[in-house]
Amino acid sequence: MKGRFLAFSGLVLYLFLCFGEGMPAGRGVENQFPSGKAPPAPPPEPDSLTIVAAGDNLIHESIIRAAFREGAYTFDSIYADIKALIEPADIAFINQETPLAGERFGYSRGITFNTPQVMGKTLAETGFDVVSHANNHALDQGEAGLLATLDLWDSIPAVQYLGIHRSREQRDTRRVIIKKNNITVGFLAYTYGTNVPLPRDKPYLVSLTETGVMTGEIDALRPLCDFLVVSIHWGNEYDHQYNRTQETMARFLADHGVDLILGHHPHVIQAYQYLPRRQGKNTLCFYSLGNFLAAQDMPNTLLGGLAYIKIKKVNAETSVERAAVIPTITHFDAAYRGFRIYPLYRYTEALANSHGRKRPQYELSLAYFTALARRIFGGGTLDHNPWFGENSN
Repeated sequence: MKGRFLAFSGLVLYLFLCFGEGMPAGRGVENQFPSGKAPPAPPPEPDSLTIVAAGDNLIHESIIRAAFREGAYTFDSIYADIKALIEPADIAFINQETPLAGERFGYSRGITFNTPQVMGKTLAETGFDVVSHANNHALDQGEAGLLATLDLWDSIPAVQYLGIHRSREQRDTRRVIIKKNNITVGFLAYTYGTNVPLPRDKPYLVSLTETGVMTGEIDALRPLCDFLVVSIHWGNEYDHQYNRTQETMARFLADHGVDLILGHHPHVIQAYQYLPRRQGKNTLCFYSLGNFLAAQDMPNTLLGGLAYIKIKKVNAETSVERAAVIPTITHFDAAYRGFRIYPLYRYTEALANSHGRKRPQYELSLAYFTALARRIFGGGTLDHNPWFGENSN
């Protein structure tokens, strides 16, 4: 073996002396690149980030009753079938429609809401990073209930809250900015109003859609982030068509450089669209994502939309690369138990037939939900898990 190696080494030396001697320096490089210069390096891959956004997490009294088992409240099973669409996202947002003030305030009765605080832990474990409380129920348990809700979120540092504040100073100075994958995303949230009026001496408790105040807050946050998201509670309840007020507010937000608008409150889905801005940019506006979880009766309130947004950053410019909606269904039985959220692509005719709201006077079928999602969202829906391919579930 050693003799073979020496023979091979001698052959290599012979070839070098015969053909390599006298070759101009760099000739081998010139043969590869006739211009004498190596080609430019390929451009770097753009940074990217995914956001998913859910609509109203509206915890009715019947959902709370169904969640009480063996002396404790547990909501985990409700989100088990949707978790695979939440957890992989870089950022996951939800509108928490009800206060999380705790047992001492009593739980939801009618349309005055309060939810066990374990819901906060459940949302965090499901994968949500950002939770808005800027909605009309923010003060259902008064200022004390709002502060108790803030105490809860302060104990769960993995989740950022929006739209409610302890003090004027906190509202003026606290900034919600998340940085992932070399992209900074800023968040603000507003509501048209609250069912329980704000105290006159404490207007800072809940962020309202006051354009003068909004302008100052947006202008302050815009330079600090690559991508700016505004959550907004607006629109007419149970109406699939967005109204003139929503259009006007969306235009205002676009003109102030907001990149993404996440709308909720109608409890039914509404369309989404791009709004052109100056300098060739666009604002992506989801007018209403409907209910994520609720125990409402009308079939169209059972269909929600989970927004999926992929953003990219190239040469310091950030834009939306892809946007779509994954339709979702709130399922429960005739006794208002067994609450679960399913992606529509995993819902079946058998489940639809067993739904607690299946009635002769209601059209409630897989075909109904599919047609409604197509009518509102057009071709902009996903029928698979975007992180695991078209054949996944």
